[in-house]
This record gives sequence, structure tokens and C-alpha cells, in this order.
Amino acid sequence: MESGDLKVFQAVAEEGSITRAAARLNYVQSNVTARVQQLETELRTVLFHRHNRGMTLTSSGKSLLDYANRILGLLEEASKAVTSATEPRGPLTIGSSQTCAAVRLPKLLAKYHRQYPDVAITLTTDYMTPMADKILRYEVDGAFISGPIDHEELTAIPAFEEENVLVSEPGLADLADAPNKPILVFAGSCYYRSVLERWLKANAWKKPQIMEFGTLEAIIGGVAAGLGITLLPRAVVAKRAEEGALRIHEFPEAERRLVTRFVMRKDAFVSRPLQLFVDELASMREPAPV
Repeated sequence: MESGDLKVFQAVAEEGSITRAAARLNYVQSNVTARVQQLETELRTVLFHRHNRGMTLTSSGKSLLDYANRILGLLEEASKAVTSATEPRGPLTIGSSQTCAAVRLPKLLAKYHRQYPDVAITLTTDYMTPMADKILRYEVDGAFISGPIDHEELTAIPAFEEENVLVSEPGLADLADAPNKPILVFAGSCYYRSVLERWLKANAWKKPQIMEFGTLEAIIGGVAAGLGITLLPRAVVAKRAEEGALRIHEFPEAERRLVTRFVMRKDAFVSRPLQLFVDELASMREPAPV
């Protein structure tokens, strides 16, 4: 079994299609098909269910994918370990929620890039659970995640403290008029969404209509237009509220504070670019509870 075969297998498993995996790897489809078949022959098991919609993993395939993720991740870590030099260079992949990426990271990343221009920074955004999975699969070096993280393979460094606020269109002066409004939230496992839904339930609001959006800009635009209300960090909407495009409503003290943490694998090799990023984060970090 070669690492190249595992890379092909991993791509097919994640894409669910020979065609998409081939495009991602820049291989011809016949090569991808042959590599998967060769791996199945070598292991004497079927790794994929083939069907009209593509390919899904068998139980054996799921077991192999777990090992493949770890093996390929360790190979990447080994490469970083032996090529780490005095002058930081090479890739640095950072994950984040959209809210953190919009407000907190531009200043941090810009300062880091000015100091270490040979480091190639990639920023990817996703929701809390998928982002944690990316860390575990070694797909990102670390990620900013809002809310508590409890996983035996992950370690978290407090980064930013946010103040949660309810947000509405400017004309909604009293939250007593808000229960009839839809709530505008991210699709998926967004921590702000879970906090808002928990608060609504605790305050005996009737089950609100939920509208899911894919981007922060769409949520803010919908709220400004009077489509509904949402929960966001004050830092994200403060400027628009000052301009009169939105109205901010205070959130209860018990749920008002939220810590965003920088999360990494405990066993990950900390390359020089990553260590310098963590150091830079520490120098800019606002005081926050652990």
C-alpha cells in the first residue's frame, strides 16, 4: 500500500465520485479507477458501494479512511518538520468561522504577512463541527472556533472575547414585537444559531420561522431589510448600527459573552510558521477567560 494510493482513495471518499476526484487530483479518470481497484485487490475487500449517484464507503472503506487521514496527515507533518527553517516559509492553513474571519482576522493576518512574506497563508471558513473535523484530519493547521471545544485530541487557546447582541432592522425599537419575525441564521452547526435557538426556547417564544443563509453578508442584508432578526457579535454589526442600517438589542448577561478559541491538534507538529502565528495571536489577544 503506497501513500499515493491512499491519497487517491481519500479523494474519492471525500468527493463521492471518480470524476470529481480525478479533477481534484488532476488525474485521468482511468488512473483513479485503476488505483482504487488495485487497492481493493491488495486489501481483498470492497471499499466503495457503486451506484448511480456516485460512490459511498463500505464499512471497510470507512475504517481505511480513518487510517488514511492519519497517515497522510502525519506525512505532511513530517515534511513540515524536516523543512522548517530559520526564516519561516511554506504553507500555513488557517480555518475560521465567517464572523471571526470578517472582523477579527484581517488585522492579524495582514500584520503576520508583513512580517513573514514567504509564508503562504490560506484561510478557509466553515461551521464549528466541520471545522473541527478539518483539524482532526490535518486539513488545517489550526482554526478559530466559537464556543466550547471538548475533544481529547484537540487543544484550544483563548483568542477573542465577543459580546453577543440581537440585531434587527432600525425600525424595530422593542423586542416585544420580534416574536413574529423569522430568525436569520447560518445553515449547519453554527454556535451563534444554537445560542439564539436556546434563548428563544427559554423565553417561551413560539417556534420561529428559521431562514438559513450561506454567508454573513446575506444575513446582515436580510436583517437590514426587515426580513428577520439574528444574533451576532457586536463587533460585526457595530459600524452598520452606528450608520443607522441596523439596530442592536442587548442580550441577557448569562449568554452575552462568547470566547473564540484557536484550536489545534494536540499531536500536530508545530512548524515555525504556525508557532510564529500563535505568538502573534498572543501579542494581539484581548484578555479572555479560559
